[in-house]
Amino acid sequence: MDNAAPQSPAGLSTTATWLLNQSASHAARLLSEGFAAHDLRGYHYRLLATLAEDGPASQADLGRRCGIDRSDVVAAINDLAGRGLVVRAPDPADRRRNVVSATDAGADEARRMGATLERVQADLLAPLSATEREQLTRLLTRLLRHHSGH
Repeated sequence: MDNAAPQSPAGLSTTATWLLNQSASHAARLLSEGFAAHDLRGYHYRLLATLAEDGPASQADLGRRCGIDRSDVVAAINDLAGRGLVVRAPDPADRRRNVVSATDAGADEARRMGATLERVQADLLAPLSATEREQLTRLLTRLLRHHSGH
């Protein structure tokens, strides 16, 4: 039985698209495993971190800021509220919408998940020097801005 890693065609394995896709898959797995230790997912972290950084917001505004679909925002907020990590209250300016706020427990969880994110980053980028990490981040940011129109 051969335990060697699967090989891709040489022409494919030297393309940026292939390398980015494979690296993104590895990064997603590491992050998913890291957040699973908190019994939470990436959506949860994005919401908690946004609330911690920017303060209370409507569900719709949170979805826009986090880039999460409205129905997924509602499900994730329901889950976070059920765990006591966020609270919903009617918006005093518009009683038809809810304002979501992180609880103290939610802010603490956001910090713990942030530390997990830092450990995942360190693991993912371990073979790179600090200068190479900064360069990679700059280049990926430039690519993302170009293709997302920002």
